[in-house]
Amino acid sequence: MSDLSMLINGLKVTAEKNATFERRNPLDGTVATRAPAASPADAVMAVEAAAEAFKTWSETGPSLRRALLLKAADQLEARTPQFIEAVSAETGATGMWGGFNVFLAAGMLREAAALTTQIVGEVIPSDVPGSLAMGVRQPAGVVLGIAPWNAPVILGVRAIATPLACGNTVILKGSENCPRTHQLIIEALQEAGFPPGVVNYITNAPADAGAVVEAIVAHPAVRRVNFTGSTRVGRLIAMTCAKYLKPAVLELGGKAPLLVLDDADLDDAVNGAAFGCFANSGQICMSTERLIVDEKVADEFVKKFATKARALPLGDPRKPEPVVLGSVIGMSTVEHCNALIDDALAKGAKLVCGGKADSTLMPATLLDHVTPAMRIYREETFGPVKAIVRVRNTEEAIACANDNEYGLSAAVFGRDVARAMNVARRIDSGICHVNGPTVHDEAQMPFGGVKGSGFGRFGGRAGVHEFTELRWVTVQTTPRQYPF
Repeated sequence: MSDLSMLINGLKVTAEKNATFERRNPLDGTVATRAPAASPADAVMAVEAAAEAFKTWSETGPSLRRALLLKAADQLEARTPQFIEAVSAETGATGMWGGFNVFLAAGMLREAAALTTQIVGEVIPSDVPGSLAMGVRQPAGVVLGIAPWNAPVILGVRAIATPLACGNTVILKGSENCPRTHQLIIEALQEAGFPPGVVNYITNAPADAGAVVEAIVAHPAVRRVNFTGSTRVGRLIAMTCAKYLKPAVLELGGKAPLLVLDDADLDDAVNGAAFGCFANSGQICMSTERLIVDEKVADEFVKKFATKARALPLGDPRKPEPVVLGSVIGMSTVEHCNALIDDALAKGAKLVCGGKADSTLMPATLLDHVTPAMRIYREETFGPVKAIVRVRNTEEAIACANDNEYGLSAAVFGRDVARAMNVARRIDSGICHVNGPTVHDEAQMPFGGVKGSGFGRFGGRAGVHEFTELRWVTVQTTPRQYPF
């Protein structure tokens, strides 16, 4: 069990009145972490520290920012064993998932380092004689990053890396479900040498989240907010940001479709589907949630996919034996998925493999012949329970893919790549992969969704756009004529 601290202005601090909360392991209920339960006053202290540090950090050159981000990437990788242990203890995820998180997050820091010299503007032609008109990108100010538990290292780093590269100072609000994991990120950045106040870290008890977030967003120094999490909470964040006119980047829930066209390589589609469906037990925003299969190949695809799914090892991720499916985050996920299974079976779905669980060790579960009358057709499972929808043709497949409130990731499998590309073009999603899984992230790519999956984009130059202010600046180089 770990006792944690927050980081404000470069100092390890406790919460007001030494308030704490506990995070328990989802498998056995043992206390994994005891963390500070920040108050709104603590949150304001973090903002004030970041605002003061912004005065100098925003003026630093790209070489210094690049060097510190590169050092942070090395420090993050050096902590891989601690990350794996913390991720398993706090969220129940596998060591494989924890290690992959560190690998990709280190790449995000290195990509952010490369962005420091790509924060560019432009010269814009002006109708005023002698006017040199420029579009200039400048650091925005203090950035609040709110990261979730499901890909904790990747998403914790993503919340702050590009903002730091752009010359902003940051506050990371750690997830109540993995405060130790998120603190390890902050320790890596501190060890890299970021100046006091540039990076700040707070944790809060679940019941205090709304008050803490509002105290930060309300502060005049906070100029950007980014949040990754559920659509329900994202709407609350969006309303808070709207109240104070603060721009936000929101990456929210998903119900990612994977379309298997009638000419798909079925072995390839099965492998992509298995990874997209069951990586981290289906607890990824991009997780494949709906397998939309042309009826001409459905029987063969389902048979092959069920064989693959049944063979995926399930177990306690803290034990030496490697597993693909570890624990889900808590019994609420189990209860939600069990209810979706009951509803689907009562309305005519067929259970292909897996089934209801009585603990957070949930097996890979496939439900075939899912229809729009069933809850699982529309509701996000965020677990290893997946729906197979059979369609008669490509037009039905596209309509089914778009028949949902979400629009984050999607995938299309088909041997005729031009045809598959045209299908992908018609899917309402921020991300779509042809002959690849729905779960795919790279630091330099524009990452985000449409509809109920949020707005704004992380990654590469798209992230620079989100976390800088674009200003119009002119210099009058010759005498200007005025009408009076």
